[in-house]
Amino acid sequence: MPVISSAYKPCPFRNCSPLFRAPPLNSQYGKVFFAHKNQVVKELESRVQQLTGEAENSNLQRQKLIQEKLELERCYQITCSELQEVKARRNTLHKEKDHLVNDYEQNIKLLQTKYDADINLLKKEHALSTSKASGMMKELEQNICQLKQQLQESELQRKQQLRDQENKFQMEKSHLKRTYEKKIHDLQSELDKEKEDAQKKIHKFEEALKEKEEQLTRVTEVQRLQAQQADAALEEFKRQVELNSEKVYAEMKEQMEKVEADLTRSKSLREKQSKEFLWQLEDVKQRYEQQIVELKLEHEQEKTHLSQQHSAEKDSLVRDHEREIENLEKQLRAANMEHENQIQEFKKRDSQVIADMEAQVHKLREELIHVNSQRKQQLVELGLLREEEKQRAARDHETTVYKLKAESEKMKMELKKTHAAETEVTLEKANSRLKQIEKEYTQKLAKSSQIIAELQTTISSLKEENSRQQLAAERRLQDVIQKFEDEKKQLIRDNDRAIKALQDELEARANQVRCAEKKLQHRELESQEQITYIRQEYETKFKGLMPASLRQELEDTISSLKSQVNFLQKRASVLQEELTTYQSRR
Repeated sequence: MPVISSAYKPCPFRNCSPLFRAPPLNSQYGKVFFAHKNQVVKELESRVQQLTGEAENSNLQRQKLIQEKLELERCYQITCSELQEVKARRNTLHKEKDHLVNDYEQNIKLLQTKYDADINLLKKEHALSTSKASGMMKELEQNICQLKQQLQESELQRKQQLRDQENKFQMEKSHLKRTYEKKIHDLQSELDKEKEDAQKKIHKFEEALKEKEEQLTRVTEVQRLQAQQADAALEEFKRQVELNSEKVYAEMKEQMEKVEADLTRSKSLREKQSKEFLWQLEDVKQRYEQQIVELKLEHEQEKTHLSQQHSAEKDSLVRDHEREIENLEKQLRAANMEHENQIQEFKKRDSQVIADMEAQVHKLREELIHVNSQRKQQLVELGLLREEEKQRAARDHETTVYKLKAESEKMKMELKKTHAAETEVTLEKANSRLKQIEKEYTQKLAKSSQIIAELQTTISSLKEENSRQQLAAERRLQDVIQKFEDEKKQLIRDNDRAIKALQDELEARANQVRCAEKKLQHRELESQEQITYIRQEYETKFKGLMPASLRQELEDTISSLKSQVNFLQKRASVLQEELTTYQSRR
């Protein structure tokens, strides 16, 4: 900016009116006139100097304001250019985003077609493997049916032999049951009567009751142990009878007539063995079917997992692009808001400064008319400077646009490279996963063939073990029958002894209860007689001599003793009721 020169000083006498010119007067008047003239000139010169100083100050302030205005306009142009650049960049990024999304969708479609083709191939291979497995299953089922027929034939033969023997053994079984039940019923009736007699008398003896209950629990435990031993012996006999053969049946007909119940049990156990064998075969069949179902489920799960991974990767990429675009939009909005706020602040400042300056200009307009010409020159110079600055700003704008274009192209290339790398990685993962699935299916088919061979070997081994067990059972049957008879006799003897011991103990306990009851009654009578005797003696002796307080204390003690006796009687009745309820529950 060229500095406006303020050295221009107009001559004070150039435009002077003719009143101040020296008229031809006398000397005195001339002196006064010249003195007055000099004074006026001095005043005018001082006034001119003041006006020139004020004009210089106003010019300086004007220059400062013009410079600030130029700077503000420059900032405004820069912000406008930046805004336009950001908008252009935003549009280019939107276009690039749409292009990338289209490319990504096309790649996804191609991958989906490849994936569907691979899955169809795997389905065909799986169908072939399932057809082979179904053929093997049919062969196994035929073998199982043959084994079932053989087992049914053997069971029918044994049933016919057992039916003939069952009719003979049922009579003896029913007779033994009746006799045993009669004995038990008689003993039970006797025990019930004795319990009823004891329940009426034992309500006052808590300690004796506890001892008796402990003894009864011991006896019941002994009986329970004996019953458990008998049940265990019977179960062992059942297990051993299952392994008996047909040869021993012919030799031991006389002994089997006595043990008819045992043979019926052996029959049930043999049926259980046949059922267990059938159950084992069914379990093997179910296991193989479950393995096939599990293979199908694993294939479907892997398929769904791969599709989910693919969709998740797609969604994640789209979300990342959307987030980047949203961040850029937010940054643009924030920058626009900041620029708008700055512009508004500058406008406010400019408006305030302009208002102040207009007031000053209005005051000084009359005094600064001669400065307008200089101001016009300055405005011309300012216009030239503005044009130069506009050209510079346009050049800067072009350079920034080129830079932004280069950066956007770089970003575009980088995004394309990353997208291509991601697609290659996903393709490699899918191919590796398909190879793993093929390997797993081949391994599972090999395992299924091994399982089929193992099942065939187990069937043959089971047949051999069945024949061996039958022979061993025929050998052990005779020993088991003898042991069972001895144990049965021993158990009957032990049961009779225990019943006799219980009867003796019950009689002894009943006698003890009676004796204790008699003693209690005798003591109660003695205590009542003593109380009445003492009362009479004290009434006779201290009647009239005893003060009212002692008499009241004695009466209180007597009433408390009566209440204690009543409480003990009630407690004894409650204990008796509890004892009866406890025994009825048992």
